[in-house]
This record gives sequence, C-alpha cells and structure tokens, in this order.
Amino acid sequence: MPLYNDMFELSVDDIDLIENSLRRAQTALSHADRDESEQERREREEALTRIHDLLGRLHDQKIFYRPKSGVYVGG
Repeated sequence: MPLYNDMFELSVDDIDLIENSLRRAQTALSHADRDESEQERREREEALTRIHDLLGRLHDQKIFYRPKSGVYVGG
C-alpha cells in the first residue's frame, strides 16, 4: 500500500489561494436548493462541515507576530 507524502512545500501564496478557494466553495454550498433531497442536504452539510474544519486547522497553524517593542495596535 502506498504511503502519503507528509512533507509539503507550499508558499504563503499557495495557502492563501487554498483558503480563498475553500471560502468560495463554502459560500456556494451554503445556499440551499429548495428542491434538494434529504440525502443531498446531508451531503452538502457534511461538505460544509469538512470545509469549516479544514479552514480552522489552517488558521491554527498560522503564526501571528507582534512587535517586540512599542505598542501593538491590532485591527
């Protein structure tokens, strides 16, 4: 059985593109179709949950920097 590559070489721009794509997919999936079946609704909600969880994991891996001296002004 083949093993998965766990060493990725992604740039910050690559991650940004992935995040933006996930957010667009999330937006598209969040609009329910009135004619969708119960099975389709469950699949759509499952996909939304997976996207939400992945976006959370990407966010948790970011390192946010603050200046070492001076006053930090967040925004």
